[in-house]
Amino acid sequence: MKKQLVFFFCLIICYACSNGNRQSEKATITVTLEPLRYFTEAIAGDHFQVVSMVPEGSSPETYDPAPQQLVDLSKSQAYLRIGYIGFEQAWMDKLQANAPHTKVFDTSRGVELIRGKGHRHGNHYHEGGVEPHIWNSTRNATVIVENVCAALCELDSTHRTEYRYRTDSLKQVIAQTDRDIRNLLQQADSAFIIYHPALSYFARDYDLKQISIEEGGKEPSPAQLKHLIETCRNNNVNIIFVQQEFDQHNAQLIADELGIRIVPINPLSYHWQEEMMGIAKSLHKE
Repeated sequence: MKKQLVFFFCLIICYACSNGNRQSEKATITVTLEPLRYFTEAIAGDHFQVVSMVPEGSSPETYDPAPQQLVDLSKSQAYLRIGYIGFEQAWMDKLQANAPHTKVFDTSRGVELIRGKGHRHGNHYHEGGVEPHIWNSTRNATVIVENVCAALCELDSTHRTEYRYRTDSLKQVIAQTDRDIRNLLQQADSAFIIYHPALSYFARDYDLKQISIEEGGKEPSPAQLKHLIETCRNNNVNIIFVQQEFDQHNAQLIADELGIRIVPINPLSYHWQEEMMGIAKSLHKE
């Protein structure tokens, strides 16, 4: 009996070790930010480990990767970029030079981009004046997940059918999210103010007016602040969105002057669906 027990426990240990080895051998995919990690993990299942370069709570406009992240990137099988965010514009050449064998995929391919005047944000420039926050849109999300699926199928054609199935399921979630948002916004404020213009595509999708406190990556002057307050009055703005990675001083000044609600949002959250619904619910009039 003792010999049988010893043999049984040896089997368990061997299985645990082999399973641990399989986990450690799982290929890694690096993505730029958390919402893209959500999309990628939803499609990849347990076939890849997915990590973000820009951690939640950090601004992808100005983030500088830690040395260890650059080391880890060199071990990634692929890098999925979001497209035009400041971090990528500043670091993409260095990232590719540091990891020349890592395949790079642009998940913004095919997205209908909003273009405006280029502007500088800190030490980084938004190249071509492209509004970079493409993930804050159900319409764009559908395109992004198709690009993620294509990348995964290229990296691992063995599980192509599985990736396609998960992509179709995720697109159903996105479509339902879009329907729910449209229902909420049937009775909602048509304009809002936000410090950093992260909801440009959200506003475009649902015919809303986004008023940004930040202009060209800069704090507003007293004259611009006065103009912003007047613009908000003229557009019957009742809500101001604030993000944790940006200063909230001017947002508080405007809120106090207009007597409007301050609502924290996190457009960089991993929980993409929850965040999109939360924004819509905030705009919804009871």
